[in-house]
Amino acid sequence: MLPSPLSAVVARRRCEAARACVPAGAGALALACLTVAAVVSAAGSLPSQAATSAAPAASPRDARSVPRYAHILVIVAENKGYELIIGAHTAAPNIKRLAQQYGLASQFFAEVHPSEGNYIAMLAGDTLGVHDDDAYYCRPGMQDKWCARSRQADYVDHTFTTRSLMDQLQAKGLTWKAYMESLPAPGSLIVRWPTAEQPVAGTPTQLYAAKHNGFVNFRDVQRDPARSAKIVDFNGLYHDIATGQLPNYAHIVPNQCNDMHGRDKGADVPADCRTSDLRALIARGDRVIGDLVGRIMASQVWSGAENAAIVITFDENDKDERQGPDQGCCGNEAGSAANSGGGRIPTLVITNHGPRGMIDDTPYNHYSLLRTTEAAFGISEYLGHAADEHNGVVVMAPLFAVTH
Repeated sequence: MLPSPLSAVVARRRCEAARACVPAGAGALALACLTVAAVVSAAGSLPSQAATSAAPAASPRDARSVPRYAHILVIVAENKGYELIIGAHTAAPNIKRLAQQYGLASQFFAEVHPSEGNYIAMLAGDTLGVHDDDAYYCRPGMQDKWCARSRQADYVDHTFTTRSLMDQLQAKGLTWKAYMESLPAPGSLIVRWPTAEQPVAGTPTQLYAAKHNGFVNFRDVQRDPARSAKIVDFNGLYHDIATGQLPNYAHIVPNQCNDMHGRDKGADVPADCRTSDLRALIARGDRVIGDLVGRIMASQVWSGAENAAIVITFDENDKDERQGPDQGCCGNEAGSAANSGGGRIPTLVITNHGPRGMIDDTPYNHYSLLRTTEAAFGISEYLGHAADEHNGVVVMAPLFAVTH
């Protein structure tokens, strides 16, 4: 049950997402909503970089409904659907407990399969045409070990000049960092680490994967040492937590043993990192994420007067939950190879001054999260599909509300 002070807000946002509302009765707080199917034209489904760089202005209503936040810290895990993590038989007790105690977006969706396009969407409001896991430097027709799909007819250059969340934050005078577990060096542009060619004794190969690091797909990050230096490993994360130096926006990605992705190939892979033992893999990732949340909650950032939020989300759902019509929402386009939806995924919003025990069933996706982040930081524009209010992309206002 939703806490009573926010129940009307949740109902109202649900109506806005559906685009049709009727009053439940004179003077009543509750709203009755009609379910409306969004009809999206397939034309122009892959916007150009130039088109997405001209971002519409933010809605004044969003500025009123989303309070200002000092810190938004996004933890991203891998390839698990809603029921697998939140369902009755979950192997993720820490995540489920946090979902029950704080805020749960119960109808949250990814944008595409496989992973990489979702990580780009979180930063650009668009997958930018990517629907593969090829390296950030790949171009159409390129012959390279990490450009396996480059001969596909709809293949795009995987390095972008499009305006990004990083541009927005820096223009606003706000700080950001990407924390990538097992990254071999700050700002590294390596595609995988370790590798068979560059092994590390006793360590599985490919713990770090650039396909889970959307930051390196942006040319400004690749070429600007000041920006690339903001991409660090978890030693940097633990230092920043302990010293109270977390940035305004943090993007936190565990390695492929700890994000629930798993590694089956190669030597030195722990038993609970193998996809063949799904429950052990989920439990391992759950412990890591629980520890990360605990560290942040024990930090100066969390105990201060300023608003802070931890978001736990996933890139896409698992293969067993990819059946049925409900695979996307809110700016996704049926029939688009790069934006048709990546399935229903668990997403939690944990705030230091916000709701407790809330379930919000408004349809959201990573575009909604980007729109909310922009609004919470007072950024006066929306990137890409984050601007698609007419297609149901709305801010996650109930989950980011300040209640105490």
